[in-house]
Amino acid sequence: MHEAKTDPAADTTNATDTTDMTEDVLVIGGGAGGLNAALVLARARRRVLVADAGRPRNAPAREMHGFVSRDGTPPADLLAAGRAEVERYGGRFVAGEVSAVRRDGRGFAAEVDGRTVRARRVIVATGLRDELPGVPGLRERWARDVLHCPYCHGWEVRDRPLGVLGAPGRQAQAVHQALLVRQWSDDVTFVVSATAGALDDASRRRLAARGIRIVEGDVTGLRVEGDELRGLRLADGTGVPLSALFVSPRPVPHDALLAGLGCERDAGGRVRVDPAGLTSVPGVWAVGNVVDFGAHVVVAAAAGAKAALAVNTDLIEEDIEEDIERA
Repeated sequence: MHEAKTDPAADTTNATDTTDMTEDVLVIGGGAGGLNAALVLARARRRVLVADAGRPRNAPAREMHGFVSRDGTPPADLLAAGRAEVERYGGRFVAGEVSAVRRDGRGFAAEVDGRTVRARRVIVATGLRDELPGVPGLRERWARDVLHCPYCHGWEVRDRPLGVLGAPGRQAQAVHQALLVRQWSDDVTFVVSATAGALDDASRRRLAARGIRIVEGDVTGLRVEGDELRGLRLADGTGVPLSALFVSPRPVPHDALLAGLGCERDAGGRVRVDPAGLTSVPGVWAVGNVVDFGAHVVVAAAAGAKAALAVNTDLIEEDIEEDIERA
């Protein structure tokens, strides 16, 4: 059997000593999805290694919300707690970028900063990056008062003058976002730039029905006073006063490893997974924002748990087959 039945309290294995070992599971990505998968698998007495490049998507945010019992927790604190829990059950970590994963016999081999890690199964939880509209100053205010998710940040800016920015290629998403943001404030302005394209009549009617003002003009920058956002500057010299701005960034998944493995994509270009996160490549699962662009932290964590259950079951079946072959 391949089960790593160790006593976590006595396990002093260092991740740097695992080059010649075969992990049961290599988890790529140390965010909520990857950590929850690693936790469940470590508690199932599997040998688990988490490779983490240390660039979580929500690092700029002061707090995370909507996660029962963890609402208001700084993202770094959640990750630190998760790592400690995984290590408590014998899970291990290696800091570094996974540059490639390839099939290696019945399992896989991954290149992690110049060293090779072998594993029977792989869970990819590498997340995504947010590509913001090309407005000067947006990145500097990102996750402070330039925001994306009203469910994550709407409460903190409630009842203030809020703006929503339409952007090229993201107009429909921005309209939907504005209709959501209206739930947190009755003072909402939708800014339509010329480069984003004309706003269709149906969208105008829906925005008007919610009492959302429409301002048309290209945004040239932000007005910031005392390190607080005060409004937008438009190309015609006018301004739009507001306390927070919601934008709809283009999600860019970190899915190069999945592409390299030959994982199939759906019609929208996302890597296709089943309800437990299994890709089209046997032995490879993907969870969190790398395949579910809208997944909040709690959703990513749940996806990691579901994948872990499926991976452990898959490993058990392989263990049984090998035991029968040896009998």
